[in-house]
Amino acid sequence: MIDTGGIDVFLGLNVGKGEHHATAVSPAGQKTFDKRLPNTETKLRELCANPKAKHRTVLVVADQPASIGALPLAVARDMGCPVAYLPGLTMRRDRPWAACAAV
Repeated sequence: MIDTGGIDVFLGLNVGKGEHHATAVSPAGQKTFDKRLPNTETKLRELCANPKAKHRTVLVVADQPASIGALPLAVARDMGCPVAYLPGLTMRRDRPWAACAAV
């Protein structure tokens, strides 16, 4: 488990081969972003940079820690965002920030 007390935005990624679905929520549960995006480094950097410009800390939570999830997590780490892995089944059952295990 990780401490989420200093997190300003929770960015959940449903990782796919060609594209991902990204949803960003505030600690209060307000959705601030909800879109599909291509699996490209440029788009992933834009996604991580936009909330980070408005907020201090963005936690990137992905449902795939390796293979197709490797690029989004590498980009997030490179941009200074903490990352976490949350299995798909758990993500569907719980809030992403309630059961994060650090990757």
